[in-house]
Amino acid sequence: GRGSDLLQRLRSLLKKKERPYTAAVVAAGGSARRMGGGDKLLAKIHGVPVIAYTLLALEKSSCVDEIVVAASEGNFLPITDVCREFGISKVFKVVRGGQERADSVYKALCECSLQTKFVLVQDGARPLLTPALAEKVCQKAYEARCATAAVPVKDTIKVVENGLVQQTPDRAFLYAVQTPQVTDIDLLKGALCKAAQDGEKVTDDCAAVEKLGIRPAIVMGSYDNIKITTPEDLDIAQVLLERMGTEQGRNNL
Repeated sequence: GRGSDLLQRLRSLLKKKERPYTAAVVAAGGSARRMGGGDKLLAKIHGVPVIAYTLLALEKSSCVDEIVVAASEGNFLPITDVCREFGISKVFKVVRGGQERADSVYKALCECSLQTKFVLVQDGARPLLTPALAEKVCQKAYEARCATAAVPVKDTIKVVENGLVQQTPDRAFLYAVQTPQVTDIDLLKGALCKAAQDGEKVTDDCAAVEKLGIRPAIVMGSYDNIKITTPEDLDIAQVLLERMGTEQGRNNL
């Protein structure tokens, strides 16, 4: 009834006050060179664009207060349309990204609301993100200033140079890093600025923070949290979404 709805809203507001204001930045400016000419973010799974799954997971996450999307020139308007079509109300802005991922993230950081204390960075092409994983990484970041989802690697990894194996690291210490990655916004801005000044190319936000001598915390991610890179990944994501059912699949839209 009306009373229970009001109580739920009140609890939500109280919960929000207990944690830092958190913005989500979605990196959606990739060139998708390995997709055979198609745009991986607008490719459809069960008739729904990849980026819509990602944004809906953030929309439903209780730790995300607003969303800023860094889009490429070509998908700027289509992503805006996706937000409207799927009723994604937390999207605060859609901005044009930069040349590199770090450039896009930094531009989006500068567009976040002034009250933002922490920022969650998410790959737009990871449609199997769940609200629960986003919340776990946020909670860890609030304690450690920087945290990322990651999973232990399953394969043996070789360090190779000039076609020859140079080293075999102990697999027990190796993790495959995913998104979301959550960081104190001032810390991340400073880390990305420092990396740019030093001419260092960073492929994820934690790498930039690590160069400042800070060790990000690891939160157990999911092997299902794949990144769409090739057309085959779309087929895998379709099967995974079917298995997840109402949690993140068609019945949740």
